[in-house]
Formats: sequence, structure tokens, C-alpha cells
Amino acid sequence: MALKRYLAWAACLGALVAVFLLSKSPELAPAAAASTTRSDPAAPMAGNPAGDVTIVVFSDYNCPFCKTADTALEKLSKDDGHIRLVYKDWPILTDASAYGARVALAAKYQGKYAAVHSALMGIPGMRIPQDRMLAAIKTSGVDLGRLEADLKAHGQEIDDLLKRNSEQAESLGLQGTPAFLIGPYLVSSALDYHGFKQVVAKARAKATGK
Repeated sequence: MALKRYLAWAACLGALVAVFLLSKSPELAPAAAASTTRSDPAAPMAGNPAGDVTIVVFSDYNCPFCKTADTALEKLSKDDGHIRLVYKDWPILTDASAYGARVALAAKYQGKYAAVHSALMGIPGMRIPQDRMLAAIKTSGVDLGRLEADLKAHGQEIDDLLKRNSEQAESLGLQGTPAFLIGPYLVSSALDYHGFKQVVAKARAKATGK
């Protein structure tokens, strides 16, 4: 576990370098693994459910580059209007990361995943402890009593989803966060607004054969 977390931190920090390598064409993801990753009905979704491009987001609430990318992706989703977002909580950095992921997924049962996700992504820095996460969650507008009840009632479902997320990440060959499946393309870097826009355009062009 210690080695896995070390490698995950290294991949997270390495994303800073990857931002500057955007000119390199994104790689095509393995088709079967990509299809399975996009189709899990239990995964939280946002954006346009009928969008012509699906972006699957693998992230950890203790990854600073995930937070930067999340802001850019949310803006592009609103500006574009035709992007379907699928969130894959992949808590690989710290024990608190797992706490944040479980709470965010529990909030989905009261329609508050997006609010809790945004609150946790809004905490600056890395290695955020559980108490700071809880403080942010309390500002999200979530019903804390129901959240606690849903954590208990749906604990196995949440754990099963997190396990599937991890298996899907491994099937795609991911080494850390952030990582994005944008249409057929796999991008293991913290893209900015224009970076996301560029790969989305490439995904659309491929879909139409242009």
C-alpha cells in the first residue's frame, strides 16, 4: 500500500510537467476498458446527459492538480453545453482521500454529490485531513443527518463502486490522478481550459470521421 501511494503521489506531481506536453497527441484508450468505464450507472454524472462527448474524470480530493483541472472542466462543460461528465472517485493518496470519496458518494443519495464534490475540490493544497474535509462538507448544504444515515445504509454499495473505479483505472493502465477519458482518448495530465477544449474537439472530429 505504501508503494502504491508513493507511485500515486509521484504521478500526481508529474501531472504538473504533463500540462506542458499537451501538444503531444492524446492516446487512444483500450476500447473495451473505455466502454466499461463510461457505462457504470452508479457513477455520479453531470453536464448534459445527452451530450455528444463523454468525459470520465478520475480524481482524488487530495490531489492539487485534480482541483485545478476540476475548475477548468466545470467551466468548459457550462460553456460547451454538450459534454456529459462521469465522475470516478479514486482515493489513492491518503486515508482522508477515502473518507472524502465515501462521503461525496453518500451525498449522491440526496442529490448532493455535485455540491459535496465542489466543496472538497475547493479546499486548497494537498494532504487535507478529514476534519478539514468535514468542515467543507458542512458548508455544502448537504443534510448531515441523512448523509450519516446513507453512509451506513449504502456503505456496501459505495465500497463496491470505489472498487470498480479502481479496477477500471487499472484496466486503463492509469498510474495516478488526475486522469481523463475524453471520448476515445485517454489523458493522464492536469489539463487547463484550452487543453480540455482541444481534446474535446479532437474527440468530436474522430466521431464524425473528420
